[in-house]
Amino acid sequence: MNKVWLVSKREYLTRVRNKTFILSTILLPLFFIGFIFASAYFSMQSNENQKIAVQDDNGIFKNSFHGDRSVTYEFPQDVDINNYKQKGYSAFLRIPSDYASRNDSISLVSEKQLGMNTEEKIKDQINNAIRNRAFLQNNIDRKILDSINKLNEEDMYRFIPVVKQGNKTEQSNAGLSYGIGFGSGILIYMTLFIYGAAVMRGVMEEKMNRIAEVIISSVKPFQLMMGKILGIAAVGITQLLIWLVLIVVLSSVTSSILTPDTLQHAQVAGATMNGANSSAAMEFFSAKTSFLSANWALIIPCFLFYFLAGYLFYASLFAAVGSVVNEDPQEAQSLMLPITMPIILSFIIMTTAAGNPDAPIAVWGSMIPFSSPIVMMARIPSGSVPAWQLIVSMLSLVLGFVLTTMLAAKIYRTGILLYGKKVTFREMGKWLFRKS
Repeated sequence: MNKVWLVSKREYLTRVRNKTFILSTILLPLFFIGFIFASAYFSMQSNENQKIAVQDDNGIFKNSFHGDRSVTYEFPQDVDINNYKQKGYSAFLRIPSDYASRNDSISLVSEKQLGMNTEEKIKDQINNAIRNRAFLQNNIDRKILDSINKLNEEDMYRFIPVVKQGNKTEQSNAGLSYGIGFGSGILIYMTLFIYGAAVMRGVMEEKMNRIAEVIISSVKPFQLMMGKILGIAAVGITQLLIWLVLIVVLSSVTSSILTPDTLQHAQVAGATMNGANSSAAMEFFSAKTSFLSANWALIIPCFLFYFLAGYLFYASLFAAVGSVVNEDPQEAQSLMLPITMPIILSFIIMTTAAGNPDAPIAVWGSMIPFSSPIVMMARIPSGSVPAWQLIVSMLSLVLGFVLTTMLAAKIYRTGILLYGKKVTFREMGKWLFRKS
């Protein structure tokens, strides 16, 4: 055990004192905050106003179209499909007299695509205008209709989702749970790749430089492998804690700077995300008071467990791959495929688990060791994970780590001293059943 500690200590100090570690640890949170500001800024700068010329053959849409900061509507008499560009318009919208007929259609003409958001806004205006006209034709007073259209969600009703479990009742915040779960899952997903690859590269470097031969003369291969894994794990935890402190400090500063208008532009910048992701992200950033109401006493310990246990589970596999690779980088990529595919699949399941934590695929994904570190962390913030599922998930992950470490050690023991030969999966399979 003392030799494992010495290897771990050497691995930790070597990496922590590295300039790359120091720069990446400080710059990544700054990059994260800067990305939010840059997205909002460029969104505001690129928010070009689209001026639409409308030809309304019925003359019934003029008072029903309402523009905003990005799209405005005009009803000129001397503009048609041939000269709208010369008149200074971005597009020409023609609404025929019989727009509901199959023989004619409402057409939007432009020299270039206006973008999905602009087209959706124009369709919304048309839908509202047609709906309002149907109300007026059925003798709904114009003043009453206008007063209804001015009502917003808060004026019409109060919506309070509540979670009741036994005698315990608390207000639900699905957007906040989604944001925390999605963010936690992505963070673990990234660290599995970053630190797993770091273990593999470290093993490859020592093997290619023949350092491993010298070390193994006084340290058993298993002790060397565990020392590297634990040392890099300590580096990861150190970096993670520094990131958390910096992100909390920077978030506190930026929360006083980010105005609701800036957040709205940030949402526009993220319009390529699906609706659930975009709305949940806005709720996550704007819910400053409800953010503290999350069950951090459960989330933080579980995150640390799945962060560490998930890393240990995959790090031994990455170490085994690094031990059999020679000098061909493509060889490493092909051998990494069976390891990286479960991680990528876990990320795909996580996107479902964050929005629907009780879906069957999310439940099973959170119990299987190959996917539980990422998927379970997406479910935990919702508060809907039964205690028995959490216990089974943790136990299976620990047992999976023990099993993969034992199997990886057998490959590592042979592969670390094997040079000049390309190793196949079949040959590694034989090493697993070879007696020590």
